[in-house]
Amino acid sequence: MRLLLLALSISLSLHQSLSSSSSSSSSSQFSIDGKVLELDESNFDAAISSFDYVFVDFYAPWCGHCKRLSPELDKAAPVLAGLKEPIVIAKVNADKFRSLANKYEIDGFPTLKIFMHGVPTDYWGPRKADLLVQSLRKFVAPDVAVLNSDSTISDFVEAAGTDFPIYIGFGLDESVISNLAMKYKTKAWFSVAKDFSEDVMMLYDFDKVPALASLHPSYSEQSLFYGPFEDQFLEDFVKQNLFPLVVPINYDTLKLLKDDERKIVLTIVDDVEDEKSKVLITILRAAASANRDLVFGYIGVNQWEDFAETFEVYKETKLPKMVVWDGNEEYSTVIGSESIDEQDQGSQIMRFLEGYREGSVIHKQVSGPTFMGFIHSLLGIRTLYIVVFVGAVIAFFLIITKEEPLTVGTRDRVDHASSSSTSQGESNEVHRFGEKED
Repeated sequence: MRLLLLALSISLSLHQSLSSSSSSSSSSQFSIDGKVLELDESNFDAAISSFDYVFVDFYAPWCGHCKRLSPELDKAAPVLAGLKEPIVIAKVNADKFRSLANKYEIDGFPTLKIFMHGVPTDYWGPRKADLLVQSLRKFVAPDVAVLNSDSTISDFVEAAGTDFPIYIGFGLDESVISNLAMKYKTKAWFSVAKDFSEDVMMLYDFDKVPALASLHPSYSEQSLFYGPFEDQFLEDFVKQNLFPLVVPINYDTLKLLKDDERKIVLTIVDDVEDEKSKVLITILRAAASANRDLVFGYIGVNQWEDFAETFEVYKETKLPKMVVWDGNEEYSTVIGSESIDEQDQGSQIMRFLEGYREGSVIHKQVSGPTFMGFIHSLLGIRTLYIVVFVGAVIAFFLIITKEEPLTVGTRDRVDHASSSSTSQGESNEVHRFGEKED
């Protein structure tokens, strides 16, 4: 019996030793050196388990958007590696390594995911190197920052930057907003200020505590909430202030709006840079402030013509035009409020909202074929080449007939070629079917 126990003990020790040696070996093949890791099926799991945070680009060599993203990742990698909580950037040729693509449900390129302690989360944020770093910093930051002086408040706001809303709970305990901070961590910065002076109260324009302030630095907007600090009321305030009062509609903001269930009051103007449009946007802010159950957005025909056309806006359409959009394929026009004149626009906007709430509307479908939406929702990596062939046939047919397909404007899927002028100024490019829009 003793000999049997001794044999079992030796066997167990050898097994543990071999496992430890194997784990050490797989971990030692990776290092945080600021370079982008190239992973495949043989080392992917080892890399994910070696680091707390790994940002993975699932790409295809033929994908134009992937090619443009690659140098941005190279720039961001050393910065992210130098964080207090480092983030490693890795790439996987998902077109070649199909088992990994299938495992993580990769149905288009590039698909970006951040693995936090081995658990993947989809990334929908910006892709330019500096904005990518700013966005990913949120994943490794504390859920709620505790600020103990005027200077730490100032430092926190400055470090947070202008790309995300900022919430500061003055006189609040962090436990009050910790759950919401975890839930909306990727969309906003959260903090509580424990100690502050009257100068801070004047700066942020509150006269009693506790108070929760929301800031949109890039839009110079601020809102205050004095309670009640109960779950539903608190979350409503947080959700309604994730966006500025009036949101410029482009590809990036549509991605952020995809989880918001509110209807979008969409104002379509000729050019958002026109002075008349800027005046109208200011008036819209006042209406938005009084109607927080709706999202107010605007788009210029000159900035995104294809998107505007999905709401039946053409050269002969009188602008500005307002509609209420569900964020997918349905929208409503208000009877008697088809367009906005230059005179007394505030009253016209109020009549539009009153008509909508009274149900004096005509329900419509966005124009254009729904084939692209169908492709994006059902496309799997296994059918990629079949769909590429179908796409080539359709493209050939369109060239012959000289017809240009209209874009179906959905909150989740937007044609990049029409939005590139509003985003980063990138050149238009014909997409392969199955290639995610950049």
